[in-house]
Amino acid sequence: MVVGLFFALLAGLLVSLQNIFNRKVSEQAGTWSTTTLVLRMGFLSSLTMGLIFEGSQLFSPQTMQPWYWFSGMIGVGVVFCLVQGMRLLGPTYAISIVLTAQLGFALWSDSIGWLGLIQVPITFTQLFGVLVIVGGVIVFKLGGEWQQKRSMSKM
Repeated sequence: MVVGLFFALLAGLLVSLQNIFNRKVSEQAGTWSTTTLVLRMGFLSSLTMGLIFEGSQLFSPQTMQPWYWFSGMIGVGVVFCLVQGMRLLGPTYAISIVLTAQLGFALWSDSIGWLGLIQVPITFTQLFGVLVIVGGVIVFKLGGEWQQKRSMSKM
């Protein structure tokens, strides 16, 4: 469990770091160039690490549902939407909304056993937890606007 927590925390840090880089690249190169660059570099990194750690097994994937092969296309949407969201909302607000959406979608997909997941019923505490996070995002956004208005009125 400790190792899983470590990897989950590390993934969160890396996603946030990647989004900062993506935003800076998109300021210079544009959204589609950024998406292409990010996914191209990801492909090259994955290919290299796959060859190092899996060797020839990399090219003999196990039997899976055909639609799982399209998950890379979802990555295009992820990068594009994150770059746009961060540009329009700012990094902290955009990421807090992304994380809330991820948690809500994960809870929903677990609850219905979507795409072969083990079905886990939604509990009141899980639903309450998601609603608390949504409330936190709203307070975060409104708190920033309130402080901004307060600062402007002092001028």
